[in-house]
Amino acid sequence: MIRIIWIVALGLATWIVAQLPIDAVLQSIARLSVAQWLVWICLNLMVVALLTGRWQLLTRAMGLAVSFTQLLRVRQAGQLISFVTPGPQFGGEPLQVRWLWRRYSLPGHAAFLAVGLDRFYELWINFAVLLLAVLALAISSASSLVDWQAIALILSGLVLALAFFAWFLLQQPERMRDWIERLTRPWAQHPRLGQLPIHWSELHASLQTLIKEKRPALGLAVGLSLLGWTGMIAEFWLLLRLVGLDFDLTTFMVLFTAVRLAFLLPLPGGIGSVEAGLFWAFSALALPLPAAAGLIALMRLRDVLVLLFGALMLPGLSAAAAAKVP
Repeated sequence: MIRIIWIVALGLATWIVAQLPIDAVLQSIARLSVAQWLVWICLNLMVVALLTGRWQLLTRAMGLAVSFTQLLRVRQAGQLISFVTPGPQFGGEPLQVRWLWRRYSLPGHAAFLAVGLDRFYELWINFAVLLLAVLALAISSASSLVDWQAIALILSGLVLALAFFAWFLLQQPERMRDWIERLTRPWAQHPRLGQLPIHWSELHASLQTLIKEKRPALGLAVGLSLLGWTGMIAEFWLLLRLVGLDFDLTTFMVLFTAVRLAFLLPLPGGIGSVEAGLFWAFSALALPLPAAAGLIALMRLRDVLVLLFGALMLPGLSAAAAAKVP
């Protein structure tokens, strides 16, 4: 199934790229100055640092002794796994839990909670910001391009579903524990799976303590998430300038929202969906296709660099974790 998804994604991306003027792309990238490259790199590093800093803030609030560098290694290696699995939002989390547990000696429930909290913040803030952007587009001059209200309804459902899950986790721990026990009953004799209800109780106790005693840290984590989004918006704004595109606020919002929504589709790394989303947006807004091609090239270059960094982190984490397996 994963092979089929990859074939579809690569086929779609290839078809879209074939419609774009590649020569103009290469010329536009070659014209970029050293200063422009440095600003672009610094913006991306700032976003990574902010999101890793948010994770470190959460782990410190939990009383876990994990450094910024260690979390950066786990985060970027996990992103590599998420990129190559269907849907760029998920995939690397189980390995991140394992690395925190095996490589950095965190208790199993603490490693699970640390990864779960970070992913909750990332998903909830992402959906919430996207929802605001879609609602703004629904009342803008771009309202006729797409049924933004339908998209807003879907995003609202996702935001509310995540909020309800968090509430249920905090308010109904017994029902969650019972569900876990029923789910793992066939493997109750397994030395690890048989202890899942105990781990769940420890996880819930840690989460309750965090909510009651570390609310300022949780609020600050929201602020870091929003700063990270500000960095991503600034980076996209810069990319549009780098490819020589003239645009207004509405045009920027349409392009940015199209890219972020395309990343939600179940294709590895948004390959194909991002290219198709940008091709549609540029065509619908009557924008020059050479700029679209340049934008795609720069975005994918950024992805390759991020993935290479994650690939450099992966062998050390995996080898260290494997060495500690009894």
